[in-house]
Amino acid sequence: MTLRPSLRAAVTLEARFGFPALRRALDEGSFTISSEIILAACSSRQDAAAFLGGILGKPLLPFFIAVRAPLDELVAMLQPAPVQSLDAKPKTVTNPGKPVAWAEYYADLYEKATGWLGWTPETTWNATPTEIDRAYSGHIEKLKAIHGSSEDDKQAEKQPDPEQAKRNADAGLDPEFDRAGLRALKSKIAGGA
Repeated sequence: MTLRPSLRAAVTLEARFGFPALRRALDEGSFTISSEIILAACSSRQDAAAFLGGILGKPLLPFFIAVRAPLDELVAMLQPAPVQSLDAKPKTVTNPGKPVAWAEYYADLYEKATGWLGWTPETTWNATPTEIDRAYSGHIEKLKAIHGSSEDDKQAEKQPDPEQAKRNADAGLDPEFDRAGLRALKSKIAGGA
């Protein structure tokens, strides 16, 4: 029996129980919740049902000893792992934005996988949230490499003209001050634009 932290399992389990309740139930040894996790994450419901049916009438302690750690790891994998950049430096988030409900987040992952990545619904539902998130990030990086990005344009704009910087420094002015940019702005304002 193989368990997979697929998007389908993530959506199903989070909607029915929520992640805090799933973790608490695993800590408390809930057979019902453990069974639900197995049924949602197993590639074959028949295999999962046969496995769980084989436990009936037997002590549950060996079952919990065997499944506790793998199920806890699986539940953790239902939430995407942080994306590492190619240079292996962790990305720091300075403004995390407003909190998003898991249902919205998973809907967004589904849209990215089927819309941007062109995956079929079947492939999307069977992919893990981390796989979708990383494939989408890779796709965006590819598009930036091919077409450039607004960050590249901003970086180019921030670089002062070396000749202008020298003239400004010689005149005792700020070397990074862009006189040509100021003139262009003034003429734009004067023109009513």
